[in-house]
Amino acid sequence: MKKIISVLLVLVILFTLCVFQTSAEDDITDYPIIIVPGYSGSALKYVDENGTEEHIWGITPDMILGILENTIKNIGKEKPEDTVLQDAVGTDFIEWFRKLKILPDGTSLYPLQNYYETPEEGCSANVIKLHPDGQYRHEVEIQDKLAEYVGYENIFNFYNDFRYGAEHCANELDDYIQQVKAYTGKDKVNIYALSHGGQVTATYLALYGYKQDVDNAVLAIPAIGGAGIAYDILTANVNFREEDLLTFIQHGFMWEDDYDWLLKSEALGFVDDLLNDTLVPQAHRFLLYWGSLWDFIPTHLYEDAKKQLLDPVVAAGTIELSDRFHYEILPSMGEKLQECQDKYGMNITIVAGADIPVITGMSENSDAIITLNASTGATCAPYGERFADGYTQVNPCDGKNKVSPNMAYDLSTAYLPDDTWVVSGLFHGMVYKDEFTKELIINGVLNDKYENVYSSPDYPQFHATTNPSHTVHASFNNSVEGFADKNDTKFVIKNVCAEDSVKIVAVEFKGCDITVDVNKTDYIAPGESIELDFEGTLPEVGKKVITATLTYVSKGSVTPFGQRTFSFTLLNGENVEYSGKNEQINMPAGETDELNDIENPLVKAMAEFIKIFVDMFRYWFSTVFAK
Repeated sequence: MKKIISVLLVLVILFTLCVFQTSAEDDITDYPIIIVPGYSGSALKYVDENGTEEHIWGITPDMILGILENTIKNIGKEKPEDTVLQDAVGTDFIEWFRKLKILPDGTSLYPLQNYYETPEEGCSANVIKLHPDGQYRHEVEIQDKLAEYVGYENIFNFYNDFRYGAEHCANELDDYIQQVKAYTGKDKVNIYALSHGGQVTATYLALYGYKQDVDNAVLAIPAIGGAGIAYDILTANVNFREEDLLTFIQHGFMWEDDYDWLLKSEALGFVDDLLNDTLVPQAHRFLLYWGSLWDFIPTHLYEDAKKQLLDPVVAAGTIELSDRFHYEILPSMGEKLQECQDKYGMNITIVAGADIPVITGMSENSDAIITLNASTGATCAPYGERFADGYTQVNPCDGKNKVSPNMAYDLSTAYLPDDTWVVSGLFHGMVYKDEFTKELIINGVLNDKYENVYSSPDYPQFHATTNPSHTVHASFNNSVEGFADKNDTKFVIKNVCAEDSVKIVAVEFKGCDITVDVNKTDYIAPGESIELDFEGTLPEVGKKVITATLTYVSKGSVTPFGQRTFSFTLLNGENVEYSGKNEQINMPAGETDELNDIENPLVKAMAEFIKIFVDMFRYWFSTVFAK
């Protein structure tokens, strides 16, 4: 079982960064759309002096099958289990990256090329003719949805050598935009950018926004200020959070069963050893001077990483390029993006995930890959903590609240405070798996329906993900999601599954003395909601966090019970006094921080299971037996 799990996890590591019913208004812009892909999304080739082409990069099914085939061959052999993946992945890893090497001065050892360069070649209508299997088109799921409105002939794939830094790629994007404008005869373009593409696009807007060539730009889960995973991997400091990895996989497949309950007791520390002791040393031979990876290092860790890994003389070229990004371009990013909107009339949308630790070990609030601070510019408490009740946001923002319902992050310092949506529990790359984010993205690219976070009460700035893997969603009936006040009369629970019916067996509130009675409720059908009267009154205070933990059962689930915790900020009176300290919190994505100190995975799994029963009995005693 461990070997199968480890194969899945390594594939997630390698391919995650490469990475529905939605409505759009009739006033769709007629500008062409450029897709700027996630990291390593562009395929690369090497053409020798004889004109012979060699495929260098672009993950193919054959590559994945090769890893699995080699792993299966080695499973039955008499060798330590740690070496099975090393033999399977290590050899292929070396072959993939051999010609991808960047020299210390920041230039490529081999003259690699993009498969397609011009707008005519990169137009999706033409790419589909050559590759009907979806190869060489970026972000195919969202692209297919956009094509329903504008046609594939108006969608263009931006190909770039992702090894180079953000400024280099931004320069290439500027050139490509000029070509697309000339090819289509339009004076502007729209952009959809994902992950690394978000960093490239933000850098482009900061450097070239004055040209006014962009109408709408959507930056989804953007790595604007870097990606925490890059620091952990480059410095061989990987310490995988296995349960979060498994949840990551569940979200990707939109599994409604909680399979992590069956697997969380597995100790997968050997995967850390595989990466730190085997893959990372191999990777340094080829990846150490990739400008993109150095631009991925968050600024507060950048100098430490340079000191550990880069010789200031040998790597002077690499250092010069990345220093410019970290110390000249990034510090003015918010100012430049705001200028693009206020002065040049662009519509920029940022959608980010939060309330998940970095899967490789960094204890910062993130979407599992990119820290929230890097993707949005937010001020964040350490992962697993929050600001104390009464916290006052850093910038006033005209009196508008920019602090998350769990008081774990403050968007008043964001690059674009009024144009940034944060989705709690949204894993990196899962924007297509969540109806909320899909709606924002489609309309953000095609029109100005959601001009800012106040455009629609149905799409507030802070939202808890409705990926089916999370099963349930909760809110109060008359407040903006994540908040509560005296106008609320009911507690609303929705089944976000696509197939399974769900029964709520307990709801436990903390931080207030209200209760709801779920004992007479029936199963909730997929997509349906129930509204429950609550007994008691909400505290008459403001800026105080309360939580509600829902315990539920799902028809057909392989595990008996599940839980999800939601945080709400009370806005129901005078603000409580702020202590100036951080506090521990049950994170809204469902983690139980009081059990995080348990190191043995089997003991922790048992403790979590026992805790659910304790929560249920506490609920029953406080409701049924108390009457």
